[in-house]
Amino acid sequence: MNTSLPGGTWTLGDLSVTRFGYGAMQLAGPWVMGPPADRAGAVAVLREAVALGVTHIDTADAYGPRFTNEIIREALHPYPASLHVVTKVGATRGPQGGWPPARDPASLRRAVHDNLSALGLDVLDVVNLRLGDATGPQAGSLAEAFSTLAELRSQGLIRHLGVSNATADQVAEAQSIAPIVCVQNGYNLANRDDDPLIDSLAAQGIAFVPFFPLGGFTPLQSAALTSVADRHAATPMSVALAWLLRRSPNILLIPGTSSVAHLRENATGAGLALTGDDLAELDKIGN
Repeated sequence: MNTSLPGGTWTLGDLSVTRFGYGAMQLAGPWVMGPPADRAGAVAVLREAVALGVTHIDTADAYGPRFTNEIIREALHPYPASLHVVTKVGATRGPQGGWPPARDPASLRRAVHDNLSALGLDVLDVVNLRLGDATGPQAGSLAEAFSTLAELRSQGLIRHLGVSNATADQVAEAQSIAPIVCVQNGYNLANRDDDPLIDSLAAQGIAFVPFFPLGGFTPLQSAALTSVADRHAATPMSVALAWLLRRSPNILLIPGTSSVAHLRENATGAGLALTGDDLAELDKIGN
């Protein structure tokens, strides 16, 4: 297995994962609904990720729904012992493609079992409770929902827990119920509201996993980002990924793509050696 991925590794509980991982959201059809147009291509991307040395794949049974998890199983099952699949529960898909919440106990139990079935697993390595909505985190108690997942963990169906799209107060509330190994929130060079949370989690040995690390459906655009990229003869997206790995050692990357070539480009670009001047220029973007 290739061990030259940028960023080294991080430990989620007792699970060692590469800091450069892969997010499987884009393996479903358009707008994360239905099957992909090129299922063989989706399988090839997953197999290439593992061949590159990736040991952290992020998914959710709501992607598709179910199609992404089924493709992961087709491509990689039986899974290498070193590979760890992280999934999410707490939202489903509406008939028009929305993400309505599904955080009542019955829905969460069903979602955990759906993930187990589609992925072909007896236990899920990490399950994140998805909170908030499409606009971001929303205040409110997660006690009932997170306690349900903690119960499933005690039953041996889940190894470790995390939260996604959460406020700092919700992170603290989750920790009062059961240990967490990661927080998955929206974060990138231009969206840095979680800076204090990242530093707090780093001090506790808890991973922060930014979704939309490249800006989401609207890619990051900045004169400073372009300037740094030009100096390195790199793409702006490569610089954005490299910056995230430099931002804090507890940040894990899960950029998604449905292209083998783009996957390789991301893996190479994240290892870009940024200088002190580069970092100073890039830090102005979020201020």
